[in-house]
Amino acid sequence: MSVAIQRSTIIKAVQDLPEETSVEAAIEKLYLISKIKKGINQADAGQTLSHTEVKNRLGKWLK
Repeated sequence: MSVAIQRSTIIKAVQDLPEETSVEAAIEKLYLISKIKKGINQADAGQTLSHTEVKNRLGKWLK
């Protein structure tokens, strides 16, 4: 599911890029903003995990 981002946010993100930049860098920045927005929406909806739950799920990588 895609996350809607306001056009003004997209324009600002592109304007903040260095004068000489690649299309890939612009796409990566917009993708990051999209993922952050999705995470904020999930947190606002109460779709979060406690620290303990995260440790339990990721335990094999944290040891």
